[in-house]
Amino acid sequence: MGSSSSSRNKIPNAQELMHQTGFSSAHLLRLHDRFESLDRDNRGYLSPDDFEALGGLAMNPIGGRIIEAFFSSGQDTVDFSSFVRILAHFRPTDRNRNKEGTQQELPSSRTRKLKFAFQLYDLDRDGKISREELLQVLRAMLGLQVTEEQLQSIAERAIQEADLDKDDAISFDEFKKSLEKMDIDTKMSVSFLK
Repeated sequence: MGSSSSSRNKIPNAQELMHQTGFSSAHLLRLHDRFESLDRDNRGYLSPDDFEALGGLAMNPIGGRIIEAFFSSGQDTVDFSSFVRILAHFRPTDRNRNKEGTQQELPSSRTRKLKFAFQLYDLDRDGKISREELLQVLRAMLGLQVTEEQLQSIAERAIQEADLDKDDAISFDEFKKSLEKMDIDTKMSVSFLK
C-alpha cells in the first residue's frame, strides 16, 4: 500500500501546508488527487473553467462567487498550495489545536470563516457590504422565488439590523457581530475531509 510519508513527498511543501491549514497528511493526499483530477491538462494549476466542471458549483446560485474566491485579484490560475489554503476555510474548527498555543490563526477559525463569507458579499472588495451588493447576492441566491419588492425588504431589514454605525453598509465587524449566535463551524464545514 505504501507509506503515507512517501506518498506525501509528491506534494510540494506538505509539512508547511499541514501546519498552516490543519489538514492531515491523508487529507492533503485526497486533496492532491482531487486537484489533479480537476487539472485535466496536467498544467499544475487550475483556471476558473476547471472549477465550473464541478456539478455542485454549477448548480449553486453563487457558484461564480465561490469560484472567484479561489483567485486573488488579477490572478486567473490557482496552484495546489493556494487551492488547499482556500479549502481549509471549510475544515471543521480544531478547538484543541488553538488551545495549545498555536501562534497562527487557522483558516478554519471562526473569524477566518466569517472573513471568507464576507468576501462573497463584498463584491467590490471595499470592506463594506452595500445595499446593492446585498441585493445582487440575494437575487442570485433567491432568483425568481421572491419578488423584487421582497428582496428590497430583506436587504433593507438586514442593513438596518446589522449596520451599527448607520453608514448604510455592513462592515466586517458588523457582519461578524450580526452572526455571533450562528454556528458558523457547522454551516461552513465540509464533512468529506474527515
